[in-house]
Amino acid sequence: MKIGNLIDAFQPARGAPPKTLAAFLDWCLAGAWPMLFLAAAFSALAGGMEAGTAFILGLVIDTALASGPEQFFTTGNILVIIGALGFFLILRPVLFGLSAASNAIIVQPNVNPLVLSRLNRWTLGQSVRFFDDDFAGRIAQKQMQTASAVTSVATEVINVVAFALASLAGSLALLGAIDLRITLLFAAWLVGYFALIRWFLPRIRERSGERAGARAMVSGQVVDTITNIKTVKLFAHASHEERSAQDAMADFRVAALYLGYLSATFRFCLMALAGLLPVLLIGATLLLWRAGSASEGDIVAAGAVSIRIAQMTGWVSFTLMAIYSNVGEIENGMKTLTRPDRVEDRDAAKTLAVSAGEIAFDSVGFAYGRDVGGIRNVSLTIKPGEKLGIVGASGAGKSTLVSLLLRLYEGEEGDILIDGQNIAAVTQDSLRSQIGMVTQETAMFNRSARENILYGRPEANEAELIAAAKQAEAHEFILDLEDGQGRRGYDAYLGERGVKLSGGQRQRIALARAILKDAPILIMDEATSALDSEVEALIQAALERVMEGKTVLAIAHRLSTLSEMDRIIVMEQGQIAEMGSHAELLASGGLYAQFWARQSGGFICTDDDEGSAAAE
Repeated sequence: MKIGNLIDAFQPARGAPPKTLAAFLDWCLAGAWPMLFLAAAFSALAGGMEAGTAFILGLVIDTALASGPEQFFTTGNILVIIGALGFFLILRPVLFGLSAASNAIIVQPNVNPLVLSRLNRWTLGQSVRFFDDDFAGRIAQKQMQTASAVTSVATEVINVVAFALASLAGSLALLGAIDLRITLLFAAWLVGYFALIRWFLPRIRERSGERAGARAMVSGQVVDTITNIKTVKLFAHASHEERSAQDAMADFRVAALYLGYLSATFRFCLMALAGLLPVLLIGATLLLWRAGSASEGDIVAAGAVSIRIAQMTGWVSFTLMAIYSNVGEIENGMKTLTRPDRVEDRDAAKTLAVSAGEIAFDSVGFAYGRDVGGIRNVSLTIKPGEKLGIVGASGAGKSTLVSLLLRLYEGEEGDILIDGQNIAAVTQDSLRSQIGMVTQETAMFNRSARENILYGRPEANEAELIAAAKQAEAHEFILDLEDGQGRRGYDAYLGERGVKLSGGQRQRIALARAILKDAPILIMDEATSALDSEVEALIQAALERVMEGKTVLAIAHRLSTLSEMDRIIVMEQGQIAEMGSHAELLASGGLYAQFWARQSGGFICTDDDEGSAAAE
């Protein structure tokens, strides 16, 4: 096994991420602990070499003074000379090399992807509401920041804390060998050092968390603006967006300044304390030497140790500040990412098996946790192969009904069954694999046209891919595509959210994706809304072929697209107000007939809609 593979960088985590710091770190690093302890042991052995270096120097000085210039390089001192050479040329380099290799090869390259993959896997499992309630850029930033912070804490504890503690332990032992009083003096200095750290670091941790939150808000604001850059330009609001970004940046600047003031004060106090250590230890050893209780080598050893620890104090303090800053980042990331807002598979969830495609809503209710909105007491059975049209003004509950069928939200009341199987008792992946969907807001990845279509069925071959594109009337325009990197046709990238395509082109690629998926249940949410009349007429026959033998739910404001449905339901205020065929509903003179009479350009236009429509 290669040394770089001693940590499985993509090992899944167990359970949900905890909400306390120690437990959260354990969740992030589970599986890597043996190698982390091994790396810490190598670092501690290397740290112990600091005291060993001072001891060897003192021994060589004492031996040289005792032997004199002419007698030093003789057989009587051969063991001292060989021991010193072996220490500096073999033992010390090997231990430092092992420490560096374990950290740089085993730990650092693996811990970051280990933590990031776990956070990403957990985040992907959050409900749609989790993403609706936050900036996409902020969520992504929090994943990256938290993974980076956990990695930094792990590596710095190994590199610095284990090294420094071993150095201090070795130094205490060395000074104790010289004189217990010097050891007590060093211990008193350590008390002051740790007291200073204990006072400053929790405050640095708190202010670092505030800075992390402010920085994530800057990222979220900037990404939100860039994502909607066309809207910004169309409404000439660049200055408004700039002010919003600057307000977020100003908050980040203030948070960074507060942390900076505290950090600078901490560093100054530590440097002053570090400067005191050589004065205390060398001065005390000189006094002992004058009294005949210490040798010249002891002076060298005490001086080497004190100067090295004084130098290390700045390094350690800087690292401890970074560790506590990263702890603040981790805690801030925990608050953002571990919030439970999920639709979970049950422990005994089964794979959905669709044999016919019957869908039954049994007294289903859902209001997004509120008292109003959503749907109430909906009971409906859609027969296998039936084509159901769904009509209603904005906010009537159409999209909520479809979202519950897809189990994007956990239902609050009632049950939804497919071929007699409660969708709450099957795995979400198996449920959604049996449902094809084309939405009004077409989702495109900034990947090639081929990858976007194959998202419907990744294992499909090239012939199946092209056949689906042709059915969706997308093949011809795809062949004419070319991106900024010179990639053409099906290899051309579509830009973020498909911005390089027109609305109709995006819709046709989405249709090709659904055609390729060939699921037994098909949902069309304004599937042809972005198509002009000519293109819609071209693909209407293809859509009819695609719908053949499938259970279809079609949401539309353009009522003409629903006239051939087997049945149409009209929703109002979260309930089914009317149900029947196109002709039956027109003859009844109810809501559907009013929609039909009022539609302009084939779209529903009710009095409630003419203001601003509430998003479903």
